[in-house]
Amino acid sequence: MPTESTRIRFGTDGWRAVIADGFTFENLSRVAAATASWVTNTYGAGSTIVVGYDTRFLGERFARRAAEVMADAGHDIVLSTCFLPTPAVSWATKEYGAQAGVVITASHNPPEYNGFKIKGHFGGSALPEMVAAVEALVPADPVGPAKESGRNRIEERDIRAEYVDMLRRRIDVEAITSSGIRVVHDAMYGAGQGVLSEVLGGDHVVELRSSRNPGFDGVPPEPIEKNLAGVGHVIRERSCDAAIANDGDADRIGMFDEKGRFVDSHRLLSLLVDYLARDRELGGRIVKTVSTTDMLDRMADELGLPIDTTPIGFKYIGERILSEDVLVGGEESGGMAVKGHIPERDGLFIGLLILEMMARRGRRLSFLVRDLHERYGEFGYVRSDVHLDPAEKDE
Repeated sequence: MPTESTRIRFGTDGWRAVIADGFTFENLSRVAAATASWVTNTYGAGSTIVVGYDTRFLGERFARRAAEVMADAGHDIVLSTCFLPTPAVSWATKEYGAQAGVVITASHNPPEYNGFKIKGHFGGSALPEMVAAVEALVPADPVGPAKESGRNRIEERDIRAEYVDMLRRRIDVEAITSSGIRVVHDAMYGAGQGVLSEVLGGDHVVELRSSRNPGFDGVPPEPIEKNLAGVGHVIRERSCDAAIANDGDADRIGMFDEKGRFVDSHRLLSLLVDYLARDRELGGRIVKTVSTTDMLDRMADELGLPIDTTPIGFKYIGERILSEDVLVGGEESGGMAVKGHIPERDGLFIGLLILEMMARRGRRLSFLVRDLHERYGEFGYVRSDVHLDPAEKDE
């Protein structure tokens, strides 16, 4: 009978557990085997699976073990040569024509955790039915050691470099750099470190917490205001125009304006809708989770856009992006996706898009936020976290 240390439960975006307790090489191998079985059942043997990892403890070794297990099951593996953002794996999964992607990451969670995210062939989070199918296939018995024949099916590739090139193509880098914008990038010791400097050039970016530190200095890598002490001071001290903060795997975002004031996800989502609808003249549906601002409802009414509300969890937004014409999808926790990019959260791309908006309009971020409030009204927001163990969640 499975114990708490061997039972595998997938949450809203994959499986995660405490390293050396639930998240062990043995349990990881079981989850990788289940993923490989699901891919075989769905697409057949010899499918392609992209594998990446973030900056957490033993990330490279966990990723390689997952790759070996899935290669032993008869699949071709594209393994990242370095740590990289989760959206890079999502993009690569679609770009390479792969059938699935896997990221070894616990995202914004405390440093003692690691996890296993599954990506669909479409370049976004696996749909609920996919995850349920994988969970049902997790074997009870341990998985054997890697075989040499499987190792021969693993191709190592610099996915991160290709992702950076893609960002340069999809963002008006010239508008941002020629405007003279300088931005602080707080990578929170996560997998997004260095990316903005490579896209915009080092003269335009001041890097914070941009090194490998699996302990995250004891601060969970979640880009919310209480975890970003000191960012505002650096903005003012270095005369920067804004700051972008990303979580551990860089799919979430928080920002600060030039005065060092935090700009939360509700306002960032509203800015994206305003920019894409008014400046880029794009249409489509707004999809938000139930915990996200009502400002979007007012904007949708004025801009003539349909809007829908989903339960908590980006997977519900992802489903809508795949089946409908969605302009912007987002959640309170800082995960956002927009038309023309991948059907997935990408905190780096969203940050660059906001910088593009600032550059093309010739306005500071504080002005853009104030202008939103003047046109659509003031909306307040308070967050309070309540932590539950898995048994309590089941109840």
